[in-house]
Amino acid sequence: MRNALLAFVLLLVAGVAAAATPRDALLVDTAWLKQHLHDRNLVLLQVGDQASFDAGHIAGARGITLKDVSAGDGNGNALSLEMPNAAELREKLEALGISDDSRVIVLFGTDWVTPSTRVLFTLQYAGLGARASLLDGGLPAWVRAGGAVTKAPTPAKRGKLAPLALQPIVVDAATVRARLGTPGYAIVDGRAAAFYDGVDHGMNRDGSMHRPGHVHGAHSIPFTSIANDDLMVKSTAELRALFDRAGVKPHDTVIGYCHVGMQTTAMLLAARILDHPVLLYDGSFQDWSGHADYPVDNPSEGSAK
Repeated sequence: MRNALLAFVLLLVAGVAAAATPRDALLVDTAWLKQHLHDRNLVLLQVGDQASFDAGHIAGARGITLKDVSAGDGNGNALSLEMPNAAELREKLEALGISDDSRVIVLFGTDWVTPSTRVLFTLQYAGLGARASLLDGGLPAWVRAGGAVTKAPTPAKRGKLAPLALQPIVVDAATVRARLGTPGYAIVDGRAAAFYDGVDHGMNRDGSMHRPGHVHGAHSIPFTSIANDDLMVKSTAELRALFDRAGVKPHDTVIGYCHVGMQTTAMLLAARILDHPVLLYDGSFQDWSGHADYPVDNPSEGSAK
């Protein structure tokens, strides 16, 4: 009887695990965090500037910015934001206290939503995605739920990671160009609509302007459309409606880009919630715009160039 009961319990647990949605894996709420705040393997990464972190953070959180998980200067590339190589990324993640058994929760301190989704995507790229989630609503949601904050500094703690198995979810311009118009792939622009429409321009590090418009044939899902005014991620049904209106089919592989590869990670988070395979064009429009022979659609002029 005891063995039969144990078997039933294991089957029930397996059934619950199998029923978990991508949203359940990618997002945690404040109730979950309160329950797990003192777990031995919990690592909290609060994304924002030093001033906002010093003003108040969740006890035990580590304050970080994108430079803490991005390629270092001196790599000989003019792009503003790039994924590090495996060795460099491993070193950076260990410095943040992340180990092989860590459960990592990323949150934004004020309104740094897309830097936080970029950090989450970077963890997925590093092969740690199964143990990394975003706190829905960030620190503002935590405070609204009555969660305590502190100004006390967090003691440094180094983690230990095995060599990273980088995931093939970051692509370059040649890959994007090869997928233009390919069934089963949707190239999605995560920038604000003014940039997609060619009304406004992005800018390179040297002050030169990006070409106006968007990657030829790309769909538009602005990063600002993913969350509500309180910075909580919209419901799965609302996200599906966004993707449907943009022309993205349910099983498409979504290739996201923006200016430099940050804003679009919010859109890619939504795509993952909807169970799309996703790829990040890390160079994004900063890179694409520099290829004079790569096609750009400019709705403001009613033409493709």
